[in-house]
Amino acid sequence: MRIEEIVVGQLDVNCFVVSEETSSAAVVIDPGDEGERIAGLLDGKGLTPHYFVFTHAHYDHVCAAAELKARYGGRIVMHEDEKETYRMTKELCISWGFGEEDFPPADMIVRDGDEVALGGLAFRVIHTPGHTSGGICLYGGGVLFTGDTLFKGSAGRTDLHGGDRNMLLTSLRKLASLPPDTTVLCGHGDKTTIAEELKHNPFLGGGRFRMMP
Repeated sequence: MRIEEIVVGQLDVNCFVVSEETSSAAVVIDPGDEGERIAGLLDGKGLTPHYFVFTHAHYDHVCAAAELKARYGGRIVMHEDEKETYRMTKELCISWGFGEEDFPPADMIVRDGDEVALGGLAFRVIHTPGHTSGGICLYGGGVLFTGDTLFKGSAGRTDLHGGDRNMLLTSLRKLASLPPDTTVLCGHGDKTTIAEELKHNPFLGGGRFRMMP
């Protein structure tokens, strides 16, 4: 598995481009902004995205999806419970000057336990509500993409629409059951492992409580 990372937008979202070493097909996770830069990475690596996966539908994770979909084709993937968050994001961004066409509907609705498969790669969808109602993580090949559910040493905020602290804690317990050597690639900030978070993250072990945006 080949993983490319590009940090985009004002909130420094980690957008991940995942592919097999021997294939040009790719999955783009959280195409949040700066579509031209993401396209430059794709073209530079000779990759064509087949899926654009939203770990959740806050604006900083979705705003380049339409531009990239128009350029390459591919399917937008989102959890069934994230439709309301996506609608609210669309309304907010239209008020900022975006167009209706910048927020196409999802082509593929997923649920807990579904798979996003591409060639020899397969990622299990883990529904992790708490930051938003339809937040998801993707797990496969010893790697976990967590969006804004789990960060290095912290977790996503729960004070926005659809947020729920108790649900987030339940979701984090679900992630804590994954193999300790799982690499965790977060929606913002540095990568980590499940073992490190069990040891240091206040939501999963000890330490002082804090949250990230």
